[in-house]
Amino acid sequence: MRRPGGWWRLKSTPEKVETYTRWSFHFFGVIEILALGVTAYGRTGVGLATALFLLVTAHAAVCMLVSSRALDWTRGRRPQPVRQMWALVVVSAVVSVTAVVIAERGPSGEVETAAGSVYGGVLCFAAGVITLGVHDRRRMAGVVAAFAVGAGLLTFPLEMPVLASVVLAGLVMVTGGFLAITSIFSLWLLNAVYALDDARETRARLAVAEERLRFGRDLHDVMGRNLAVIALKSELAVQLSRRGRPEAVEQMIEVQRIAQESQREVRDVVRGYREAALEVELAGARGVLSAAGIAAKVTGDTSGLPPEVQSALGWVVREATTNVLRHGDARKVAVTVRMSEGRAVLTVENDGVAEATGEGPPAGPGGSGLAGLRERLSAVDGTLEAGPVGKGVFRLTAEVPLPAAAAGTALGAAS
Repeated sequence: MRRPGGWWRLKSTPEKVETYTRWSFHFFGVIEILALGVTAYGRTGVGLATALFLLVTAHAAVCMLVSSRALDWTRGRRPQPVRQMWALVVVSAVVSVTAVVIAERGPSGEVETAAGSVYGGVLCFAAGVITLGVHDRRRMAGVVAAFAVGAGLLTFPLEMPVLASVVLAGLVMVTGGFLAITSIFSLWLLNAVYALDDARETRARLAVAEERLRFGRDLHDVMGRNLAVIALKSELAVQLSRRGRPEAVEQMIEVQRIAQESQREVRDVVRGYREAALEVELAGARGVLSAAGIAAKVTGDTSGLPPEVQSALGWVVREATTNVLRHGDARKVAVTVRMSEGRAVLTVENDGVAEATGEGPPAGPGGSGLAGLRERLSAVDGTLEAGPVGKGVFRLTAEVPLPAAAAGTALGAAS
């Protein structure tokens, strides 16, 4: 059963910002209903107040629809909501004209104030929402200016003074412009969050590509010269063999020796590529988590640990850090290295586990994920435990036995 708020924890940071932005736009519609529709009941009779309330509610609903479609258009998920925007213009005009008629023909007094508030308010909200559906700054300014001019022109049937009409148009211009700037800034912030998230993924892919290039360069440096020598000596051995010269055997023996040496050098390169220094991985984890906005606390001493133990635990740190960034929404991560009863114990704990599933980072197939870590640790007789340990907390614990001499050195360094 999904816990309350679990749907929120399952979202990534950009998705959370998008949800917040979308509901902020919807909240503008709620503000419009409360500020213009509900307050009409205290200014005029129930019949007229209900009519004004229904008009404002319909207008707010169209504003919510347009803002949501415009947000999807900004993210490239929908075409530009041109029809919905024109529908909002028409609804705004209908509501404004109706408010003017009510103010002109209804009872004098408070009804004029209520209808006037609806008249100016719907134009302000409409101007702020429609600007979400355009990109060019000039067009945005033109939309706000058009609503302001329309607000001034529609006041002539009310026989308002010219100065009052100008003031009303100015209020629509200022208020609508403020709502437009607020909406545009919200979209800019949302796009910036998505861009930063894409940049982080791109940086991770570039790091992988750079490592592959380094590995390719190392293999080329090792194998390029040896393969060239092998080709030359093999060609020389063929020529000597055709001439019946006994030196051909010596050349083939040399080819065999170079081939065996190449195998050894390739194994050394691959071994160095697969090894992960624990101290380096801890520093890298602290840096990448901090760059992702996650508070990282790393404690413990790695001096005195055998290379094979450091390599195994280094892979645990690397995989755990990757899983925290990919599969969770952690705010704090604690990494601890300690020695306990002749064993090196590494603990990685984060508060970003999805409560709805109660599961930690998924195990990948083969040599990746938790299954791959268990395979690496089993090579040094180590164990791995992973799972939730509290509300929204996931802990990964790796233990590796230490040789007697290494355990004494590690304990002396720790003391």
